[in-house]
Amino acid sequence: MRASWGTARLALTAFFAVDGLLFAAWVVRIPDIRSQVDASHSALGLALLCVSAGAVATMPIVGRLCLRYGSRPVTAASLGLLALSVPLPAHTHSVAALSGVLLLFGAGYGGANVAMNSAAVEIVGELKRPVMPSFHAGYSLGGLLGAGIGGLLAGPLTAAQWLALAGLAGLVVSVVAGVALLRSPAARPVATARSAASPAPSAPSGGRLLVLLLGLTALCTAYGEGAIADWATLHLTDDVHAGARVAAAGYAAYALAMTTGRIGGTWLSMRLGQHRVMALGGLTAAGGMLLAALAPLVVPALAGLVLVGLGLANIFPLAIARAGATGGPQGVALASTLGYAGMLIGPPVIGFLADATSLPLALTTVAAAAATAAVLSVTARRR
Repeated sequence: MRASWGTARLALTAFFAVDGLLFAAWVVRIPDIRSQVDASHSALGLALLCVSAGAVATMPIVGRLCLRYGSRPVTAASLGLLALSVPLPAHTHSVAALSGVLLLFGAGYGGANVAMNSAAVEIVGELKRPVMPSFHAGYSLGGLLGAGIGGLLAGPLTAAQWLALAGLAGLVVSVVAGVALLRSPAARPVATARSAASPAPSAPSGGRLLVLLLGLTALCTAYGEGAIADWATLHLTDDVHAGARVAAAGYAAYALAMTTGRIGGTWLSMRLGQHRVMALGGLTAAGGMLLAALAPLVVPALAGLVLVGLGLANIFPLAIARAGATGGPQGVALASTLGYAGMLIGPPVIGFLADATSLPLALTTVAAAAATAAVLSVTARRR
C-alpha cells in the first residue's frame, strides 16, 4: 500500500511540474506574442487579465466537479485542457483574439490548480506527512524547465513551434501520469477525516481578522508573482536590452530561486517560525525587486529576480496553511480568494502604470507589495 501511495505522489508531482512547465512556456514567449498582435502595454495587460479571469471563473465550478467526480480525474482533464490551449496564442493576430484564447488558457490553468491541490490534500492526509511543499516545488521545477528550455529554443523555434511542442509534452505527461494516478488507491474524503479528528467551529472575530490578515498577505505575494510572470521578460528585453535567451534565462533564474526556497521551506519554518520566514521573505523580495526594476545592467537585474524568487517562495503557501489552521475550510477559502485576487489585478495594474509612467517604475509596486506582506505577517503573528 505504501508503494501505491508513493506512485500516486509521484504522478501528482508530475502534474504539478507539467503545470509549471506549460505556464512558463507561455510566459517566455509573451514578447513575441505582444509583437505579433501589436499590443500596447495597457492592451497587453487587459489581455493578460483574461488568464486570471478565466481561472477565477472556473475555480468554483471545478471545486464542485471534484466533489462529484473526484479530484484525480478532474486533475487529468484540466491539465489536458491546459495543454491543448497552450499553442493557441501563437495563432492570434489581434488583442481581441488573444484575449479569447487566454480565457480558455486561464480556465485550464485555474481548474488544474484547484484539482491538483485537492488531490494533494488527500495524499497528505493519507501519508500523514507534511509533503505539500514537495508538490509546489514540483511546480516551480516545471517552471524552471519550461523557461530554460524555452530560452534555449528561442532562436531555432518560432513561438508557434515551441508552444506546440510544449502542448504535446503536456498531453503526453497528462495521459501517463493520469493513468498512474487513477490506478492508485482512492483516498478517504478529507472533510470526513477532518471532522472526525476535530470539528471546525466558526472562528471568533479575532480569528476572522487573523484569516483576513493572512489573506491580504497572500494577495500581496500573488500580486508580485503575477507581475513577474507576465512582465519580467518584457522588462529585460525592452528596458535592460537583454536578448530573448537572456530574458528567458532571467525568468528561469527566478523560477530556480523559488524552487530552491520551497524545497527548504519546511526546514526554515521549523527553525525560524512560519511568520518570521514570511516577514524575512517579504523584505528580501522587496529589496530584490527594487534591484531588478531599477538596475540598468543585465547582471544586477538578474540577481534581483533571484532575490525576488527566494523571498516570495514560501509566503503564499505558509499564509494559506496558517489561515486553514485558524479558520478551517472557510479560512482557506477566504485567504485563497484574496490571494488569487492579487494574481488577477497584478498584470493590468502594471500595464496601466507602465503606459502612464514606465515599466521599471511600475514594477517597483511589486517591492511595495512585498514589503506590505512582511508588515502584515508581523501583524498576524501579534494577533
